[in-house]
Amino acid sequence: MADTTGSTEATPVGAADSRPRKSSWRYIGPGIVVAATGVGAGDLVATLIAGSNFGYTLLWAAIIGCLVKISLAEAAGRWHLSTGRTLFDGWASLGRWTTWFFGAYVVVWGFVYGAAAMSSSALPLQALFPNVMDLEWWAIACGLTGLVFVWFNKYAVFEKVMTVLVGVMFVVTVYLAIRVTPNLGDAFAGLLPVLPDEKDSILNTLGLIGGVGGTITLAAYGYWVNAKGWTDTGWMKVMRLDNRVAYITTGIFVVAMLFVGAELLHSANVAIASGDKGLLQLGDILEDEYGTATAKFFLIGFFATSYTSLIGVWHGVSLMFADFVARYRGESAQKGEKVASGARERSWPFRAYLLWLTFPPIVLLFQGQPFRLIILYGVLGAAFLPFLAGTLLWLLNSARTPAPWRNGLLSNTMLTIAGLLFLVLCVKQVWDQPWADFF
Repeated sequence: MADTTGSTEATPVGAADSRPRKSSWRYIGPGIVVAATGVGAGDLVATLIAGSNFGYTLLWAAIIGCLVKISLAEAAGRWHLSTGRTLFDGWASLGRWTTWFFGAYVVVWGFVYGAAAMSSSALPLQALFPNVMDLEWWAIACGLTGLVFVWFNKYAVFEKVMTVLVGVMFVVTVYLAIRVTPNLGDAFAGLLPVLPDEKDSILNTLGLIGGVGGTITLAAYGYWVNAKGWTDTGWMKVMRLDNRVAYITTGIFVVAMLFVGAELLHSANVAIASGDKGLLQLGDILEDEYGTATAKFFLIGFFATSYTSLIGVWHGVSLMFADFVARYRGESAQKGEKVASGARERSWPFRAYLLWLTFPPIVLLFQGQPFRLIILYGVLGAAFLPFLAGTLLWLLNSARTPAPWRNGLLSNTMLTIAGLLFLVLCVKQVWDQPWADFF
């Protein structure tokens, strides 16, 4: 994202060397991680369904979704680098209510998400190896391998593996987009901001914008920036290049899947189910159209998409939880240097949250998801992005942020748009919950 502060000089943070680093592709890393984690199977299905229902009409909405997320991730990264403090430390400075919200969110969300992530990763494996074992056991295997991998590896190894998996995702999605032979004329027409002539088209459009790539992983971006070793304002230009790469990559994934939905499903008037099983249906359709090899290639990409989201959350949200516990236990301030040193990855709260993401959700794999918990999960999840956008606006326009790195007009505009967008989607999500059955 463009420099929204107007500053060209670095501001020292503590004793760190904050001389500006030259923006270079060789530094790219956290952006790849956040792109891989944020784009899950659910995002690809939502984009496929948008393409199957509306053709290329909502291509512009998918691109705007990427721009909105660029502004949120850039703001989170700028807070970490300009203050030397972590995002949770900033939240805590706004009042105890942020601690209570995050605490409830991270416990409920992690319990339900753990089961969803393991199931999503298991689906393509079961399709690739249908006679090996049941879906639940594939899911447990995915969860346990994710636990072991994150437990025993530091950020540098984690980033390299995520980069390889992103490469697989990229090759598969771009190959599919080319394979279906997109109508480029219609695609360019889809860049014009036009709403479909359908009932609830505004809400559907806002949902597509809001669903492109990430929820809590946007907040985790600042932690991955620190884990990379970037802890002061000298890395600001590098971080911004890295962030652009993240959401250009996300945009390619989303646009490619919208092409597939528009050409393969919309033109043939074929509907697929929402949720991860919609991708299995797409695999069957690809096999009928292009053969078994293409279908299996797609399933490999499906697995890479789901598994990067799993290990990304296992690592990134565990870092945030470790920071949360450190603050709760009375550490005066959470510094980016602490994350960069690897101390957070070796801490017992980090590993305790890894266990929370892995073992309790196994119960849900066999017994189904408890009704009331799912409602709370939906409400807290819907409230997180308005919370993130609003608190970043607050933090980056206050004296908590050094003056040269506070928000400019562009960043304030984008964060305000993001906050309003996600607030509307949050209200809709809360309204749609079956509250009458909850009590």
